[in-house]
Amino acid sequence: MADDKHTLADLKDLTENAGAEAPAETAAADAPAAAAAETVAPEVIEVVEPKIDHLGRSYATGKRKNAIARVWVKPGSGKFTVNGKDGDDYFARPVLRMLIRQPLISAERNNQFDVVCTVKGGGLSGQAGAVRHGISRAVVFYEPGLRAVLKKGGFLTRDSRVVERKKYGRAKARRSFQFSKR
Repeated sequence: MADDKHTLADLKDLTENAGAEAPAETAAADAPAAAAAETVAPEVIEVVEPKIDHLGRSYATGKRKNAIARVWVKPGSGKFTVNGKDGDDYFARPVLRMLIRQPLISAERNNQFDVVCTVKGGGLSGQAGAVRHGISRAVVFYEPGLRAVLKKGGFLTRDSRVVERKKYGRAKARRSFQFSKR
């Protein structure tokens, strides 16, 4: 019986010692996994290279409604040229001028880029939206670090809203013909 007590005490000591050694063993077992995770993490992070042509410009296409804008951005004094005209002459309304300058103002690059663009299709409002989208994308191609700021402002997302088509049996897309009781 004394041997049984001694054996139970030995088991108790073994379990206490095993409990003390277990964290060290698990830490040792987890160490290679943690080291492997540390080596994988830097490889996942990739540096995006700027897309600049041989003339020092970045190119992007912007779209809004039926308008398509081809935009070139290069370092300069903040000059806007749209279809060969000055940007302020082409977009005469102040709201449209403000709209096309929004991406550069939010990125704090207001007078640091010259913008040259050609726009076709749609009306002036759609064209201004297309130019804004194109400027945002071109600036990100030139300076990839500005992507987070422009994405947060919603400038990189194409506004997909377009005019709904007219349906058969309707006056317009949804409007019914006038009801006549008699």
